Order: sequence, then C-alpha cells, then structure tokens
Amino acid sequence: MALFDLSLPELREYHSLSPEPEDFDAFWTKTLDEARGHDLDARFERVESGLTLVGVYDVTFAGFGGHPVKGWLILPVGASEPLPLVVEFVGYGGGRGLPHTHLLWASAGFAHFVMDTRGQGSGWSTGNTADPVGSAPSHPGFLTRGIEDPFEFYYRRVFTDAVRAIEAARSHPATDASRTAAVGGSQGGGITLAAAGLVPDLAAIAPDVPFLCDFPRATTLTDRDPYREVGNYLKVHRGSTEQTARTLAYFDGVHFAARGRAPALFSVALEDQTCPPSTVFAAFNAYAHEDKQIEVYDFNDHEGGGPFQQAAQLRWLPQRLAAG
Repeated sequence: MALFDLSLPELREYHSLSPEPEDFDAFWTKTLDEARGHDLDARFERVESGLTLVGVYDVTFAGFGGHPVKGWLILPVGASEPLPLVVEFVGYGGGRGLPHTHLLWASAGFAHFVMDTRGQGSGWSTGNTADPVGSAPSHPGFLTRGIEDPFEFYYRRVFTDAVRAIEAARSHPATDASRTAAVGGSQGGGITLAAAGLVPDLAAIAPDVPFLCDFPRATTLTDRDPYREVGNYLKVHRGSTEQTARTLAYFDGVHFAARGRAPALFSVALEDQTCPPSTVFAAFNAYAHEDKQIEVYDFNDHEGGGPFQQAAQLRWLPQRLAAG
C-alpha cells in the first residue's frame, strides 16, 4: 500500500477536530476515585520460568470495579537498589503472554511490568484476565462494547486498569516509583497515552503507532479493524452516530495527550492503514510536554519501526529514567 493519508508536511501541522467533552476531567476523576475505593491488593508470587538472569513474578491486583487483573513483573537478578520501572501495555487482542517473551527491558536493567488486558488474550498472545462486565449488543471485538454510554464503555475499564497497574507496579519494593515510564504499541500505545493523561507524575512515555486516537478521522478513513468495528456497528444501529461519537470522545488519545506531563517518544508509520498516520500525529501534535519526539517510518505499515523503534527507545528512555 502506497501513502494514502496526508503528506508529511501536512501531518506535522494536522490537528484533530475531535470535540473534548466539557466534563472530561470530572468523568475520569469520578472513575478513578471509584476504583481507588477498592483495596489495590497487589500480590506478587515468584514463579519458576526457567530464566536464570531475571526473576519473574505472577501479579494480581484490583483494577476497575475491584476486578482481579493479572500481570508479570520481571526483575534483573542481583539488583541492590530500587530500579527504574517500565510499565508495558499490549496490543489489541493480545494478553500478557509468557514471561520469556518479555526480556528486553529487564535485560536493559529496568524493572518491567506487563499488564494483561481484561477480556483479551485470545488473538496473538495468551491472557489470563476475564472482563466480568457485560455489555449491550456489540460488533465482534472490543471497540463497540458498551459504546452506548461512556460509563459502560469497555475502555473505561481498561484505562482504569492501566492506572491501577502503575500503582501496583510502584508498590513493589524493587521499583523506583519516581522513575516510571509507560510504553506500548498500537492498543498498548493508546493505553499509554491514557496513562500519560491520568497519571501526572510519570517520568516518560513511549507510545508506538498508537491506536485509540482521533476517532472522528480514524473511523471514517480506514476500512481496517479495529476502527472498522465502529462503522460495522453503525451500519446496523442506524441513528446512533452522534451518541457513539460522544462516548468515544471520552477515550480519545488526543485529549489525554493534551494532559501529558512527561517526556514522550512517539512513532508513526506512513503506510499504516490500521492506525493512520494523521491520527497518530493528531495525538503527537496535541501532546502537552515540550520534550516530545516522533520517529517516522516512511514505508512501513502497522508493524511500524519494529526492532528499530525498540533500539530508538533503548537510546532514549535511559536518559529520562536516570537517577537524579
């Protein structure tokens, strides 16, 4: 697929028309206050993984509604001081997978927490966290679950889980809470942006080809799932376009980006039809912190920079998480 979106100079000037709800902050304050009414109950159980250079902990904590959410905490063996912390969120359809697939950040000397995504983990990697909340009829996938009402929308639960995951990871004595970064690709990148807007004291974020940004443009520009799930839903639920747009506005990465208070390293791929480049630039251009960079991959689709972006993160992130 050749370039299909705006030109790169246009992308660098593009700003989303996604309307921000007047009660955006009140909505999320209420949501997180309710979640924090439940004991975090973070539990770390050491597991035998066959790995000798890292220690692996099976983690359970209370997310949205007090529901149990799983994760992995992976620590380099032999660390004598609390470590800078990387909290990772995974892509659409995936779960936390198996510990040996998450060795990058521990190998670089960081504590690494991987959050399982509720109700997912049956697409390309396994998950162990149920989503006990039902929804009205929805198109197969997750993007239309509860889309009739922002309080019932699936990603309200996921974004709340993400905030609680950071709190759980920070509660472990091996982690340095003051040096915490959030990272993730695609859906994980969108969750990372939500965390940036909801957790004010992160030290850095690295959203890679992020999903869940600039819904008005994304849902009308690309035919690919997951964004196409919204169009398929509206094909059947005629007359629901306005309410659907209202719900999605509470979860748009553009609005979370406008509240970002940490240095940020984004990435974008100019042939990406899953998360079109204009939607990524919409979040990048709205991002509030002045220390922000974006890596541009000219001829890549949704794979983005892949290992090249990981190498860029390995150059960039240690500087932001260095001891003061």
